[in-house]
Amino acid sequence: MLYAFLCCHDEAVVNSWTKVEDDAVLAKRHKVTEKLAARGKLGPVLRLMPTTAATTVRMGREPVVLDGPFAETKEQLGGYFIVDCKDLDEAIEVAAKIPSAKVGTIEVRPIWEM
Repeated sequence: MLYAFLCCHDEAVVNSWTKVEDDAVLAKRHKVTEKLAARGKLGPVLRLMPTTAATTVRMGREPVVLDGPFAETKEQLGGYFIVDCKDLDEAIEVAAKIPSAKVGTIEVRPIWEM
């Protein structure tokens, strides 16, 4: 079953990292994704631009376009992984290895393939 790993964290923290700190996190992430890719389990892995680059469209009688994300939360969606896991237990094991879990949360959600 495919699972989405939604990486949510405080943008202020992540955006305050130096290039060296950011590169270190990405190197740790690469170790996780490299193993999954070698097993043919890894789908897309994307890092999103900051919420300051986001646009939200809300539909009513007419579309309303807003700058930034609609939800105001402490943590923002910063990126995601798609991984083929045999079950939720394996998905939780993968989530625990994602380095950004140390500075935020990883939401694990099964994907409903349509």
